[in-house]
Amino acid sequence: MVIKKVHISPPSDDPRCCSSKGSPIFPGKTIPRKNELDHYAIIKFPLTTKKKIENNSILACTVDAKANKHQIKQAVRKLCDINVAKINIPIRPNGEKNAYIQLAPAG
Repeated sequence: MVIKKVHISPPSDDPRCCSSKGSPIFPGKTIPRKNELDHYAIIKFPLTTKKKIENNSILACTVDAKANKHQIKQAVRKLCDINVAKINIPIRPNGEKNAYIQLAPAG
């Protein structure tokens, strides 16, 4: 003989059951988040000289570790007023991020 268990739903008048959490005491965001990476913070310092840039048309510089290719391209375009053809970004073992920026031909 098999005895079946009877499943009973909890009573709805119980205050602990099915109560809504309500609104939070503190809001999640009080002010909009400020972008920490402006154009001056993205590019830290150059690694090449002017003579090397003229011969190879490649600018090498150390950039912020959180910056991506699009941000670096916009920063170079704004700060140096030059067009960018291509960017390579190797990350060094010590955590620094270098950017090798190939300059677009003028014209």
